[in-house]
Amino acid sequence: MGTGKSSVGRLLAERIGFRYLDLDALIVAGEGISINEIFARHGEPHFRKLETEAVRRIAREVRCVVSTGGGAVIAPENRLLLREAGVVVNLTASVDEVCRRLREETDRPLLKDDRSEERIAAMMAEREQFYADAELRIDTTGKSVEDVVAEIIGYLEGIGWVSKR
Repeated sequence: MGTGKSSVGRLLAERIGFRYLDLDALIVAGEGISINEIFARHGEPHFRKLETEAVRRIAREVRCVVSTGGGAVIAPENRLLLREAGVVVNLTASVDEVCRRLREETDRPLLKDDRSEERIAAMMAEREQFYADAELRIDTTGKSVEDVVAEIIGYLEGIGWVSKR
């Protein structure tokens, strides 16, 4: 949450000529209600089930950049599918930076009752073991979207996934 996944994903897709897919947006489109409503009506387990179904679908796609929600990689099946489909990049940021970026956000159901720095730090710590499974990790604190995208492209060029420009 708040690390720049959507902004970076959109620009990365544009720069390398891939399609951009946002996992949460696909779930919302499929359900016809917001993520907040899914959580409120059906709970987090139902949302996680929808998330895994969406990951299964997008894992078959080619030439696309996918932004997942911060909790998508908790499920072992999702991590496996994403790794098999391509390069998994984890964007991180300091707790202070995430708090600053999420200050005005209202569509974060896991933070609806507690948006404190302590809550965000605890969530990040709980998820760290899953985030650490990514092939490439980039701290976005103090970096522009363009800088992060350039870093990812450099990595992808280095492993032969995209052509050097």
